[in-house]
Formats: sequence, structure tokens, C-alpha cells
Amino acid sequence: MSRVLVTGGAGRLGRSVVAGLAEAGYDVVSVDRSLPADSRSADQHPAVEHRGAELTDPDATHALMRSTRPDAVINLAAIAVPFSAPEHVILRTNAVIAHNVAGAATEAGVRRIVMASSPTVLGYGSPAGWLPPAFPLTEETPPRPWHAYGVSKHVAEQVAQMFAAARGEAVRYASFRPCYVIAPEEWEGAPTQQGHTVRERLDDPALAAPALFNYVDARDVTSFLEALLERMGAIRNGDTFLVGAADALARRPLAELIPEFVPGSEELAAELTGTAPAFSIDKAHRVLGWEPARSWRTELRQDLAASGEPAGAGRPGKDTA
Repeated sequence: MSRVLVTGGAGRLGRSVVAGLAEAGYDVVSVDRSLPADSRSADQHPAVEHRGAELTDPDATHALMRSTRPDAVINLAAIAVPFSAPEHVILRTNAVIAHNVAGAATEAGVRRIVMASSPTVLGYGSPAGWLPPAFPLTEETPPRPWHAYGVSKHVAEQVAQMFAAARGEAVRYASFRPCYVIAPEEWEGAPTQQGHTVRERLDDPALAAPALFNYVDARDVTSFLEALLERMGAIRNGDTFLVGAADALARRPLAELIPEFVPGSEELAAELTGTAPAFSIDKAHRVLGWEPARSWRTELRQDLAASGEPAGAGRPGKDTA
């Protein structure tokens, strides 16, 4: 089985990706700025090797790739929350990490390199106003990032495309835009990335509205990455994929909710019928055969009982994805 190096392996998404890939049989190298305190404990998966590295340092990044010799690299390392650091720090840190990781992996002979991006590259939530050409949002929706985090993630995508253009088909590159990640423990009530619980985000639509009610289970991101690694030879080199749940993190249809928070979007949002999300995952399904397996309706069982909503899993029809 392939040896996969995951940067940012100690992060919210990284922990699930590392564990999921190890369980799937991959030989995993988890990299973060420092080793986790329990990296040598008995309950750690034997297929996971932990490494500490400063990925903003190009020499350290090159040394890491040469010493670990992975077959594939998944770059999750970044300052992961908009406005959680000064704008220039977020832009510099994330862009430098993306370039260092892609460059060092390429020079070390890695043949599959995946960069984590973000749906925020599309620019929703801009204080100056924002309307897309259409809903649902897709990989073809024009990027319009308005903060340093969104710009840095757009740069990460461009880095992948730059290396693909320079290297041709010898090395395969791809980027993915995971929606608002829900870690397994967050279904049980642990705070999400913004400090609210999942139930609070459902109870108060204003909390999920800045993300246009998008979300994805971290384990579904892992299954997407497995599908991507297996099929990278068949995709357009440097391609980008949206990765999200098959529904919205909302109890009411987005056709009703989005116009409450995005002025002038009534006609556009009317295309989002039923439980359809604002972000299409049709490309990942069509190209990679990937489907998310989890929904808040199946994972948040206590909330389901409280809401009185019918249980239901599975992807909406293709016309609403």
C-alpha cells in the first residue's frame, strides 16, 4: 500500500485524515510543527509515523520529503481560520507552506501531490456585497476572495496548477475545497471551528449563514481523498474539487434561508430546492465516483429526535447537488 505524507496531521481535519488513511491500509506519515505528546503511546496506530517540521522553512521541508520518501503528499498545513492572525501573516504563511510543500515533494520524486484549498475562494460573505452567477456554486464559479485566508487558498490552487504546467503529466497535482469540517467528536457536542456546537448552528441560522450553510464530515473528506489518490492519473492535472455534504446544515430549505442573509439572492436561491446544499459535489461524484456517507440528519441523533425531522441519508438528486 502507498506511503502518504499528511501535513497538518495534528489539526482538526488532519487527525481524521491520518486515522482514516491508516485504517484503510496506507502507510502514513503525519507532519506538524511539533510532535504530539502521545505520539509514542500504545494506542497510536502502528501505521502512522509522526514527524515535526517547520514547513515555512524550505530547507526543512526538503529534508522532510527526502527522509520520508512518500508516494503521495496531502498538504493540510495552514493557518486554518480567517482573521485568526494578522492578514499579512495568514497570506504569507499559507502561501509559503503551499509552495514549499509542493516544490519539495516534486523535487523528492513524489508523484501525487494534493493541496487543501477552501470554498472561501469564491468570496461569499464580502462586506461589499456578493452574488454568484448561479446556485449551486461549483468549481466553475469565478473566484472572488476578499480576505487573506481566501487569497492564500486560491494561491494554493494556483501553485498546484503552476507545477502541473511546469512538469506535464509526470507528476499529478490536485486541489480540493472542503466545506466547514465537522470532526467526529463535534457530533457529540464538542465546539466546532467557530466555537459553537453543531446544534447551535442548526438552531440559529445566523451562525451557519456566513458559510452559506455548508459542512462536511471529516471522515467523508478522508474517503474523498482516498478516491482522489486512487484516480489522480485519470483527472485533469491540477484540477480542483469541492467536497461537502449532500445537504445543507439547515432545517429550512436554502431557497428560504439564503435570501435572508444574502441581499438580492431570491431568484438565484430559488434553484436550491428541498435539502439541496449551496455547493455542488457533482464533479467529485462524476469524476471520482465519490459520495459523502454522513449527514447531520444521521450523525446528530439527539438533535434529530429534538427537531422531529424525518431521518434520511443519501445524496439529493443530481439536479439539486
